[in-house]
Amino acid sequence: MTPETSSGLSSKPTTVPTTAPAPASAPAPAPASAPAAGLTSVPAAGPTSVPPAAPGVEEGGRPAVVSRAPSAGRLVGIDLARGLAVFGMYAAHVGPDPETGGPLGFVLELARGRSSALFALLAGFTLVLITGRPEPRTGRAGRQAVARMVIRSVVLIVLGFALTALDTDVDVILAFYGLTFLAVLPLYRLRAGTLAAVAAVGALVMPQVLYLIRLSIEEGSWADTVIAWDPLARISDTDGFMELLFTGEYPVLTWLSFMLAGMAVARLDLSRSTVRTQLAVTGAALTGLGYGGSWLALRLVPHARATVAAATDGDSAASAWWSDTVGHLNDDTPAAWLLVGAPHSQTTFSILGNTGVALLLVVLCVTAMDRLPRLRRLATPVRAVGMTALTAYVLHILAIRVFGMAEETGPALVDLLVHSVTALLLATAWTRRFRRGPLEYGLHVTTRPARYVR
Repeated sequence: MTPETSSGLSSKPTTVPTTAPAPASAPAPAPASAPAAGLTSVPAAGPTSVPPAAPGVEEGGRPAVVSRAPSAGRLVGIDLARGLAVFGMYAAHVGPDPETGGPLGFVLELARGRSSALFALLAGFTLVLITGRPEPRTGRAGRQAVARMVIRSVVLIVLGFALTALDTDVDVILAFYGLTFLAVLPLYRLRAGTLAAVAAVGALVMPQVLYLIRLSIEEGSWADTVIAWDPLARISDTDGFMELLFTGEYPVLTWLSFMLAGMAVARLDLSRSTVRTQLAVTGAALTGLGYGGSWLALRLVPHARATVAAATDGDSAASAWWSDTVGHLNDDTPAAWLLVGAPHSQTTFSILGNTGVALLLVVLCVTAMDRLPRLRRLATPVRAVGMTALTAYVLHILAIRVFGMAEETGPALVDLLVHSVTALLLATAWTRRFRRGPLEYGLHVTTRPARYVR
């Protein structure tokens, strides 16, 4: 394995790249790897372990050895976090039901909703890597980066609806990611503090706006009219943009806060321990404010828990402050639902809590990969899954379509292990020879027309 640099970046465990990287003071080059909505990683802009030199020439004037190795300088901690998010998705889709209880049920419940929120936050990180990190690209390079993101977004929306058409029990997230990318893309030039402030405002305001919109949908018929005129709804046989924006499992209106938070994190220098410490403190504070605030509100507001329990198909609202076991809403959405902190509740408390957990995991992964070389080697298979996350996710959905999902705890646990081990083996074998996963490469190819943007 190539040694990690002092900046916290690491090269992939292969031979020396053909060309040397640009000096750290130079503008960041366009990333060669094409991430998919936060589901793949890219070569990170910044210093690597290879000293700068002229293209094709080693230091000292000797000809460089031609190699098919990928470019150095990956943010391996981000790859690890993305890999863990993939396994969290697997646990939520094919793992045993958390209501089985015990330590296993607790661990499985931790994955519910929080893994998809982590994906969304990492998607924002990826957007900044493509459009320029630490400084946003401008001029022609900036326009080309924006064009790449637009193309990716459209491809993800199409792919998401195609997977939805398979009619599995999984709420496919790709189309929501694609539209969320388009929603936050105009903000890609903002600084970290501004992005964090916009994310905070979104977390505080958008859940209330979404609640009012959903209330008007429940009480009126205007949404049916919009859906009837929506070409995306007719083509996909879904509720189209109405579903993506408001009524789906991952509505853009509330999930854009996760992506904005990830964009803010990407603007920071994660190689500095002080930055990581501040980020960890922020994550802990948000986690406590989100879940703790929901726990307190549900107990202080009269009849709140009883109202939530009566409106859902769960047995009790005792866990509504942190767990999806509270159940889904039956019909109408009571105002007391805004006090819930469950991961998929689309409330301010849930967004704050999920964002805090995602930040803590990112800090943990980046720090572990920076400080623990032995663990970095052991984590290589998980990082490989993170590097090919789009492929791992899509193949997972296809496997569910072919083989279905086990219902009982024993078979479901075996199902989860089979999906996870298969992903680890395939991703590790693939990344030993190729710099992108199969679908990651296909997504990269679709963005090539962006090179012609002037």
